[in-house]
Amino acid sequence: MFSSLWSGATSDPNAPNFHPVSSRVPPSELFGELEPTDTEWLCTASGFVTETQTWYNTLEDGTSVMVQVIHSSVGVWYPTIQLTSKIFNPNTKEKLWRSVNVSNFVSPPPGLDKRSSKSDQFTITHKSHTDSEYPESYTINANLSDDLQISLEVKRPASVPGFKVGKGPKGGYSYFGVDPEKPEGYVIHRFWPRDMGSGHIIHKGQATPIQGPGMFVHAIQGMRPNLVASRWNFANFQSEEHGGVSAILMDFTTTDAYGRKGAGSGFVTVSVGSLVLGGKLVLVTGETKWPDEAVPEGAGVMSRAVHLNPVHDPDTGYDAPTEIVYRWGGPSVVPGSEGAVDATLQVPLGEPSNYKGLVEKVDVLAEIPYVLKTVVNYVAGTKPYIYQWLNDAQLVVKGPDSVLPGLSEGITVGGKMYNEATFIS
Repeated sequence: MFSSLWSGATSDPNAPNFHPVSSRVPPSELFGELEPTDTEWLCTASGFVTETQTWYNTLEDGTSVMVQVIHSSVGVWYPTIQLTSKIFNPNTKEKLWRSVNVSNFVSPPPGLDKRSSKSDQFTITHKSHTDSEYPESYTINANLSDDLQISLEVKRPASVPGFKVGKGPKGGYSYFGVDPEKPEGYVIHRFWPRDMGSGHIIHKGQATPIQGPGMFVHAIQGMRPNLVASRWNFANFQSEEHGGVSAILMDFTTTDAYGRKGAGSGFVTVSVGSLVLGGKLVLVTGETKWPDEAVPEGAGVMSRAVHLNPVHDPDTGYDAPTEIVYRWGGPSVVPGSEGAVDATLQVPLGEPSNYKGLVEKVDVLAEIPYVLKTVVNYVAGTKPYIYQWLNDAQLVVKGPDSVLPGLSEGITVGGKMYNEATFIS
């Protein structure tokens, strides 16, 4: 979330100072398969950089499990590393949240590469499995408190490769600043859009099995958070129907300072996502919404999170959505199954005072370490909030029958939707 404390100056105040990945990559090259180095820890020790690895899984009873490691560099201070986890059971409304300051963080551990890491509080081991139905996996063993431990193995199916938007070493990057070769900052996301998780949650000595699909994301923000974005959206839909379905989306909207005509031309939305159908990666999406252009209804590639009928929420001070509609569209990436794929997911939420499926309204500054909080509050003066929801949802999809039988007529897929809306300024 952080890079340099001050923005650079340019001789041309109207020069483009934001270069979104969603505009740099043509539709035919949106799918960039991950290389092993793409998910290695950078562990930048200087500047303002926040790097996260996050695993989300949905259990058979609908429970949502999140495990995250956060590596934060704050200017001249030594990096801060956190281990966080949130477990939410929508049936009982029980919520377990832990955030642990990590000691003796190491990446790579002896004998492993930088996709693995360890500390006094956890070990995360990446393994490759040659010629396997699941060619790579993470094994996570985390001690979050005296009464909460998690043991989780996450396996990526061979038919669902990890991806970034755009091929090559610069795939996935959105650059801030006039010169993308010498950027002021950057944002990058790399995904496993679907995986299978198994293991146990041990709470107060009682073991609960973990079994269910999910996703993994490795994200890096090379700049202060208040300079990167004013808004974020995240969607993670998972279903076991039709041989395995997932729909994920991540977007952010810049501040007014970064756009294609310099400061004052910002509020540019960058959206990336993917669709898995029949246990196969079918679609990778990337779309840019410029503030001075209307978004075409029938665009060749669509990647959208649209907030509908926002209402002022006195709890946070923001205008929060009462419904969110997510859209994915673009050319199939399945070999031999060419054609357009289109998917829509509507999530009615209700009023902010009585949200359907609300997990939490997270006061971000109340959760992050003191050093980060001081810097963010001092330089930004913001009060960021994350709205988190977990609901049953239905994904409506159309596409070539060669991707999935009956898809040309449209199918409706039932599953679980975990989604977030983040307001920063």
